[in-house]
Amino acid sequence: MNKDNLDFGTKAVFYEPEPHSQSINYPIYTSSNYQYDEAIYQAIVDGTVRKEVNIYSRCGNPTEYKFEEQVALLNGAKECLATASGMAAISHAIFGLVKNGDHIITDWTTYSSTHEWFDHRITDFGITVSFVDTTDMKQIEDAIQPNTKLIYFETIANPTMKVAPIADIVKLAHSHNIPVFCDNTFACPAVCRPHEFGVDVVVESATKFLGGHNDAVGGVITFNPGILPENWLLNVRWNTLNKWGGALSPFNSWLLLRGMQTLDVRVERMVKNAMDLALFLEKHPKVKRVWYPGLPSHPQHEIAKKQMPTFGSMLTFNLATELEAVKVLTSLKIGSFAASLGGVRTCTQAPTTMAFLDIDEEQKAKMNVVEGMARVSVGIETSKDIIADFEQALAQI
Repeated sequence: MNKDNLDFGTKAVFYEPEPHSQSINYPIYTSSNYQYDEAIYQAIVDGTVRKEVNIYSRCGNPTEYKFEEQVALLNGAKECLATASGMAAISHAIFGLVKNGDHIITDWTTYSSTHEWFDHRITDFGITVSFVDTTDMKQIEDAIQPNTKLIYFETIANPTMKVAPIADIVKLAHSHNIPVFCDNTFACPAVCRPHEFGVDVVVESATKFLGGHNDAVGGVITFNPGILPENWLLNVRWNTLNKWGGALSPFNSWLLLRGMQTLDVRVERMVKNAMDLALFLEKHPKVKRVWYPGLPSHPQHEIAKKQMPTFGSMLTFNLATELEAVKVLTSLKIGSFAASLGGVRTCTQAPTTMAFLDIDEEQKAKMNVVEGMARVSVGIETSKDIIADFEQALAQI
């Protein structure tokens, strides 16, 4: 059977039984090391195999390999490499390409830890970074330097919901022989598959939508060759992840693999709920602005329609003050007030004073991260109950 011909939802659910036991649920291989025989030993020494045999679980694990196989399938990618977290995916992918003296272009608006890493951590290694608005092709083109090694952005930007024109960025970058790296965490492959638009490398926090139950931390790097060579991700595994140590544990691999089987049905419910909540909030007199790609009022709504069959389950809305935002979010009875996103429960955050707390005010202004902003990861509860919860919470201000 050619799994590429299956619909997305079927791809998410189905994989062949584990060959040794015919188990339809892939087992957890908890071993940290594996015994060689003479043939395996000689093949490793000769350099003819690496991933094809089991060596040591920091290098790779059978449960991890099955998870990677499924993630690659869902993303339309040639290969996948799993990591210990989303930030490990970002750092390992980028350090798998750049070195001292290289230059990166990234969007101003990215996840706070990503921004801080670009702003004052990767620069410790002699790598320079230019921040631009990736919805503006002229800004990107003006930022390109002879030593530019990659362009980086988020499919849906955290927390402003900005949507960059993927195909335009790819066309511009590839005309300069520059690979494109994209973080697809806020969308997930059920909503958008950046490889279909020519993106070379996609990173994602598997903790979020892929796992979907707030019970496992992990990250993924998916890759299609073209600008980058066929063996690029294999080299990232052996020369970056294996040396820096950001490997995904077998148990988290299994949890994420299991969670991914319900990705399609979870996201279908979440997307419907998000649109219902966005429409409710947009009409509420205490809400100043709603940022959701599915609303015609969103500045990149037309771009989103071209890139996403649905618009995701993340949204942000603005209230008059930060105190109002915190009051509303802490008054929710069903929705949680917490740090993460993408799980089955509705989860909220005040990004200005939570995730983006350590970023200075001038940079936050350039990101359009402002006080009074409330970010919502809409869950799978019933739409009626979610809306009622926000209605009573908004009545507290």
